[in-house]
Amino acid sequence: MRIGLFATCLGDTLFPEAVKSTAVLLARLGHDVVFPPEQTCCGQMHVNTGYQREPVPLVRGFAEQFGDPSIEAVVMPSGSCAGSVRHQHEIVAERYGDAALRAGVATVKAKTYELSEFLVDFLDVTEVGAYFPHRVTYHPTCHSLRMLRVGDKPLRLLRAVDGIDLVELPEADACCGFGGTFAVKNGETSSAMLQDKMRHVTGTGAEVCTAGDASCLMHIGGGLSRIKAGTRTLHLAQILASTRTSPYALEPHAAKPYARTEATR
Repeated sequence: MRIGLFATCLGDTLFPEAVKSTAVLLARLGHDVVFPPEQTCCGQMHVNTGYQREPVPLVRGFAEQFGDPSIEAVVMPSGSCAGSVRHQHEIVAERYGDAALRAGVATVKAKTYELSEFLVDFLDVTEVGAYFPHRVTYHPTCHSLRMLRVGDKPLRLLRAVDGIDLVELPEADACCGFGGTFAVKNGETSSAMLQDKMRHVTGTGAEVCTAGDASCLMHIGGGLSRIKAGTRTLHLAQILASTRTSPYALEPHAAKPYARTEATR
């Protein structure tokens, strides 16, 4: 199968290894992964902030880049961006686009998937040959959980990873507090939500907190780093791409034991 890989803005700028791991994983499963070079932002942040007309060029560009008939599926390591393509692009095209844009958006929408749902729903696989001998907990991101409704698909993939010690995250479905511009406009609320999420993550004793969205990993990882919790964040794709012959090198992480202080309450 010929798969178009969408990097996402955060993947391109801050989490390139998650994008590379997605390509490595899909290629290992026998697929031809292509990277349309002119791809840009999907426009999610514009729509979420109330600017629905402004991302029309971005939506059009996405439809043109990934509308190539030879691309059978569009896959991205992001539930929020997949949700934007499948839901927000249609809204933008209907309100501010022309007939060609509406047709292009419909074509791409029908073949766009977040990584875990592509693997489980489209390819019908949960065992991808991964090996990751570490204690891991999983945070389900809001867009993947509530917009795409991926359910337990990421967990099914993680449970099949050889060597993994997968531990349940308490109150896992609670938002981490990022939410894009929400974290900027409502900083105190966002920080309070993050404190709760960090407390639950560190309580598992996990070496790694994983998720399917780089935005949440950035938020949670930043908080864990500031308190020197000893738990790092890693994208789901990086765990699934790790194998016995090419294992992900989880380097020793110096940290002090997590303790609730006035700064983290």
